[in-house]
Amino acid sequence: MKPGYKLAKDIYWIGKVDQREVPFHRLLLTKGTTYNSYLLKTGKPTVIDTVDMEFGREFAEALAELIDPLDIQYIVINHTEPDHSGGLAALASKATNATIVCTEIAVPEIQQMYKLQHRNYLVVKDGDQLDIGGKTLLFKETPYLHTAETMITYCKEDKVLFPCDIFSTHVAVNSLFEDEAGYDITADFNGYYQAIIHPHRRYVRTLLEAVNEMEIEMIAPSHGFILRRNIADYINTYATLSTETLEDRKVAIVYATLKNNTKKMAHILRDCFQENHIAVELWDVDKAEENDILRSIESADAVFVGSSTKYADMTGRLEGLLQKLPEMNLEGKLAAAFGSYGWSGEAIEVVQDYLNGTNMSVQSTSNVIKTTGMTHVEFPVRIRFAPREEAQINKIKNAAEFISDLLLSAV
Repeated sequence: MKPGYKLAKDIYWIGKVDQREVPFHRLLLTKGTTYNSYLLKTGKPTVIDTVDMEFGREFAEALAELIDPLDIQYIVINHTEPDHSGGLAALASKATNATIVCTEIAVPEIQQMYKLQHRNYLVVKDGDQLDIGGKTLLFKETPYLHTAETMITYCKEDKVLFPCDIFSTHVAVNSLFEDEAGYDITADFNGYYQAIIHPHRRYVRTLLEAVNEMEIEMIAPSHGFILRRNIADYINTYATLSTETLEDRKVAIVYATLKNNTKKMAHILRDCFQENHIAVELWDVDKAEENDILRSIESADAVFVGSSTKYADMTGRLEGLLQKLPEMNLEGKLAAAFGSYGWSGEAIEVVQDYLNGTNMSVQSTSNVIKTTGMTHVEFPVRIRFAPREEAQINKIKNAAEFISDLLLSAV
């Protein structure tokens, strides 16, 4: 597949087909992949996304055969991960008149990754539009699909959606269009969703709301096949796969508190779970019967255990309860530690150690990053003193929402 393939009036594919077995997100893409980039040859020529950084030079040279790089006015970066933005450095060195279009969060990432601190940037927000000379681009922010800075781009006149990772497939295509693939791509389409999008399914709602306002005749993603048939079916697949379970879910939150700061954290967790229609049983370990708490833990789907720190240790009667958990069969339950502290917060780590001694699935920042790429979710949840500031409250809510998504996933 050669760069320059025409998709619609003045819209051209300028990507790269990679037929190797490609290591990607700790997976091996046995069917290879396709890095899709697009040239809109309008009055103000525009490039939407690039290719993997390994092919940046090849990409820029191929593009120069189709258009003088000095004529390019805009380079839209929907997502800064190097398999999308990797060709930017090579392209920007030739397209010196081009303005880089992206979300606000993306600017420092692009500057640091490609040493483009002194380039012109156009920061777009949700709903902003850009006239590129004969075509109008509409931008919608879709954070965490699958990173915070991600957006999608829609060409209004041609009704073409450029959704970055969303609606992609990891296939080294022989033909760009799904209807010319020669086989049913459903397994590839669903497989990509499961691997890349599903850990962020809460944010699929934002996507569905955005595309509901658009009349779409073609979906041109950043990987794999371009979709021009049965568009509604592919969108509905995302809606179905991201649907929440209707089964009842319950969380047990157990805490020991010194100055009521850990108690406040527990209440924020409780409120967030209840907002997600998850039942909560809240226990102050120094006020409740131990057997009642243990029965609650045994019947819960997820368990949060928190403690304030006093003289580098837990407070109250919490340790006695924790010592009983390894004797119980708690397999299949999610678990997380939390707590408030004033100095170094050793008690929170001790709680984590006790939880790791059970057969529950204990959450950690390391596992979150490795399985989802999310950096805004932290476990254990540690707050210094009272959770008053917005950033502190959001840290607690992020943890609760992450667990909620795991509990509510219907897939």
